[in-house]
Amino acid sequence: MNTIYDFTVKDRKGADVALKEYSGEVLLIVNTATKCGFTPRYEELEKLYEKYHKQGFTILDFPCNQFGQQAPGTDEAIHKFCTLTYGTSFPRFKKINVNGAGADPLYVWLTSQKGFAGWDEAHPLAHILDEMLSKDDPDYKSKPSIKWNFTMFLIDKCGNVVARYEPTEKIENIAKQIETLL
Repeated sequence: MNTIYDFTVKDRKGADVALKEYSGEVLLIVNTATKCGFTPRYEELEKLYEKYHKQGFTILDFPCNQFGQQAPGTDEAIHKFCTLTYGTSFPRFKKINVNGAGADPLYVWLTSQKGFAGWDEAHPLAHILDEMLSKDDPDYKSKPSIKWNFTMFLIDKCGNVVARYEPTEKIENIAKQIETLL
């Protein structure tokens, strides 16, 4: 697989979506959860989407229940929660796994393109995540796997992974990089 456009994923109703449908757009692909300390990020993501969507930017939301079981419920229940609570309007897909033997091929590829980017140490949850993950795997930082909910991958208009952002990244930093790609 050479670009994001080589993948097909399932929308929240189970229909195939070829990512080549997003060819020529800047994408932010994010694994999300509805019961996480980072869940309010949906509000920031929606603001990004509203600000840049008409310029060719889209967010692709992939709910994932692998981190603390923080994305319970059906795909429709998750969608309803996000639209009613945070007013999200960007595309949301079927709940997936992002790590392990059952990881979605898209995420296997994404993590092969960009490994762990490191925490923003100024974020209040950075030390908590580091402590928690270090207990399970003292060497976790050297592995490319997804560490937590709301890890984001920025994709350029040609379908290449440009950057990976951990959930502690400031949204302003992501916005600046989006602007350079539009």
